[in-house]
Amino acid sequence: MIRAWSEPIRPTPTIPIPIGAVILSDPSRAVTVHQHVGDMSADRALRLAHRGDWRFAPENSLAAMGAALALPACDGLEFDVQLASDGVPVLLHDDTLERVQGIRRSVGSFTAAELAVHGIPTLAAVLATAGRAAFLDVELKGAATPDIVAVLEAARGRADGTIPGTVVSSFRTATLGWLRERRPLWPLWLNVEVLTDREISRARRLGCAGISAGWRSINARMASLVRDDGLQLAAWTVRRRSTVARLERLGVMAICVEAAALDG
Repeated sequence: MIRAWSEPIRPTPTIPIPIGAVILSDPSRAVTVHQHVGDMSADRALRLAHRGDWRFAPENSLAAMGAALALPACDGLEFDVQLASDGVPVLLHDDTLERVQGIRRSVGSFTAAELAVHGIPTLAAVLATAGRAAFLDVELKGAATPDIVAVLEAARGRADGTIPGTVVSSFRTATLGWLRERRPLWPLWLNVEVLTDREISRARRLGCAGISAGWRSINARMASLVRDDGLQLAAWTVRRRSTVARLERLGVMAICVEAAALDG
């Protein structure tokens, strides 16, 4: 899911997007988005903006998230969470700031306040910006921690232990296992490069609600195996609308999208 920061950047939208007040462009879809998590029969897959809309602003920034949620076809966000040196959850995909911010230092060598100077937001700030209507795929790049859990629960948790409109995903078995023990009602997705029988079995053993795979590895046979195991199937990362349509026909319930695929 690595993309070089060399994409053409389009001009900033003329209509300002106020931080903290961003909602889906069509708020009436909010209930449908939330219900879709458990509905693998829905005809239309959720479109989740990959690290926001990086055509308007650097990936994983508040501005990128706001720009994505302003698009009519966008149902929610996918973003990456790591820890600053003070334990505060922040958004960054890479281990270092070099690719996007041009700084050859690791995220863990900065405090959250120092990272904010470079445009890297906290998880709490992004959750406040997204509101409760947007569906969120929160990918943990490292270990899960009580601080991450606390921030997610404060923004989206319910008293019954559920976290509506949200999944937590990771490539790491240990991360998902830690969360499953401590928050058994949270939906978890296992992220995989290639969808295989072995990975489907791993997701089932971990008690995951679903599996999110590189889109090229998803075919009719694999989609059927996922469905037969009662798992949700998500895909990443798609740029073409034709690919989105093919994945929807296979029963994929959520697609991490960018570029033209994010526009509808």
